[in-house]
Amino acid sequence: MKAAYIKPFSVAILIIIIDQLVKTWVRTHMLLGEEIHFLGSRGMLHYTENNGMAFGMELGGTFGKLLLTLFRIVAVCGIGYGLFYLIQHKYHRGLIMNVALIFAGAMGNILDSTFYGVIYQREALFHGRVVDMFYFPLLSGNFPTWLPIWGGEDYVFFRPVFNVADSAISIGVILILLFQKHYFKQETPVESNPNSEIVEE
Repeated sequence: MKAAYIKPFSVAILIIIIDQLVKTWVRTHMLLGEEIHFLGSRGMLHYTENNGMAFGMELGGTFGKLLLTLFRIVAVCGIGYGLFYLIQHKYHRGLIMNVALIFAGAMGNILDSTFYGVIYQREALFHGRVVDMFYFPLLSGNFPTWLPIWGGEDYVFFRPVFNVADSAISIGVILILLFQKHYFKQETPVESNPNSEIVEE
């Protein structure tokens, strides 16, 4: 394998391994719904499972679950192809590494939804649930009553429970959005000028 491929795919493999090790530890050492606090009430492991997308979002029903898993597989194949394409065409290294993060995160959650149903839950292939565990309810309170729609309701920030794979996807996407101008900057061609010097080959 060419050197240009080694670093991004090594990072991706490392993230996938860490993600699966953490999920396996949670599955084998915690009960569903159990919490282990490491930052008091502001940070904890909270064992939960979801049938759907990142941060607990779901697509309902058995058919929805199957459709979502198959979509994930197609998506990760597309991301993998894109990663090869970016490396082959020598795109910015930062962009390549961020796409590698997204690829790793997508792959980590695909392993859950594809195989965990068979391994842990006595369910069919492609019907496994994704394991989430990191929960950081840093702020909580009530929205002011004058606020439209949410006025008077409780809020928690940050509410979603997530895993290592979710984090990799989020970091990759955020960094691409933040540095897109740097990653995709175009070189301005130098216009020819009659007075310019001629460079001999």
